[in-house]
Amino acid sequence: MDLALTDKVAFITGASGGIGVTLMEAFAGEGARLVAHSRRGVPESATVLSTLGDVRDPASLDAALRRAEERFGRVDICVVNAGIWPAESRTLDEVPEARIREVMEVNLLGAIWTARAFLASIRRTGPRADGHGASMVFIGSTAGHFGEAGHAEYAATKAALLGLTLSLKNEIVALDPRARVNLVEPGWTVTPMVAATLAADGSADRVTRTMPLRQLATPDDVARAVLFLSSPSAARHLSGETITVAGGMEGRVLRG
Repeated sequence: MDLALTDKVAFITGASGGIGVTLMEAFAGEGARLVAHSRRGVPESATVLSTLGDVRDPASLDAALRRAEERFGRVDICVVNAGIWPAESRTLDEVPEARIREVMEVNLLGAIWTARAFLASIRRTGPRADGHGASMVFIGSTAGHFGEAGHAEYAATKAALLGLTLSLKNEIVALDPRARVNLVEPGWTVTPMVAATLAADGSADRVTRTMPLRQLATPDDVARAVLFLSSPSAARHLSGETITVAGGMEGRVLRG
């Protein structure tokens, strides 16, 4: 299937992380041009623009989108991927204030600032002449859907992305009548951020007990869902939707 992503420009935050790197590879494989936003940077090429910055800084995001416009003319797709997950499990009354603030600032405010900068970019450039609408995809988490004991502040930030998705799907069409906003919620995904947790004895078995598909997700699984939702052909009439990439996870234990 042709996803109509050739020569589209995709802006990806958290581009040097586990899922971010795979997202970059997946979009490149579809012929897209890339704008990678990260704190560490990625190698540049004729089709990749690396922009350094922190999603907690609205000015860095706005500057990155403006650089992308100068380089490629416009930005068609925004994948709001940057996020952090503190590995240590603590009840909310034990979580330090600094950790709560950092998770909120990166995961929630960072998503808001990213979306804000992307909408401003669409306002500057206008919709595409070919009628292919812009796309924004938030990367959430099953923690925002089912909760996650020991990581309440993280779950709260991911749950808030649904409210953003449902609100911005109605705002973005004022700037581009074919534009769409959707949400992908990965479950446990094998990335460097959670590798140590999943490597512990019995962890993989424990986290798959709520899943009929008894396997962990890979970054490729997440990237394929994002590609689909970003496609102006395959997902042209999908907006405000959530795809959960978690093997059919439910909020109950399915096996002992």
